[in-house]
Amino acid sequence: MTISMYQACVPCFVRTLSNLSAILDKAQAHVDAKKIDPAVLTNYRLFPDMLPMTKQVQIACDAAKGLVARLSGLENPVHEDNEKTLAELQARIAKTLAFVQSVTPAQIDGSEEKDIVVKRGDTETHYRGMQYLLGNALPNFYFHVTTAYNILRHNGVEIGKRDYLGNP
Repeated sequence: MTISMYQACVPCFVRTLSNLSAILDKAQAHVDAKKIDPAVLTNYRLFPDMLPMTKQVQIACDAAKGLVARLSGLENPVHEDNEKTLAELQARIAKTLAFVQSVTPAQIDGSEEKDIVVKRGDTETHYRGMQYLLGNALPNFYFHVTTAYNILRHNGVEIGKRDYLGNP
């Protein structure tokens, strides 16, 4: 039995971003109950040289939509990275989910050997589809979701492994 490129990414993104959205709901309930300025959470960093929670969510969304766009040959939606509130982060997740869910298996399957070029500043990195999916995009996505989770957990939001994994 083989797994398709679509099945290896889209359901993972949908489930994990939906779980991240539910975690942000709990973060909002936490700041409301404790009367904490939400910016304390959105701007928090685990260490001074790490990115804040807001950026972790933005990058997780970018990783999901970027992979799906590159594998499917669609235009990668541009988000302005201007979210400051938990509600704005929720909206970004919703936009990302809408894009990811709009792509069909036929648009992604068969992209295992597709040439993928990722530009970061002046640097270009070349991948094949499967290599990009498994060796870059998925690990990057999970790293940033996990870091957002860890920031919230560290700051007292009552979340646990079940929140991160969700229901099967």
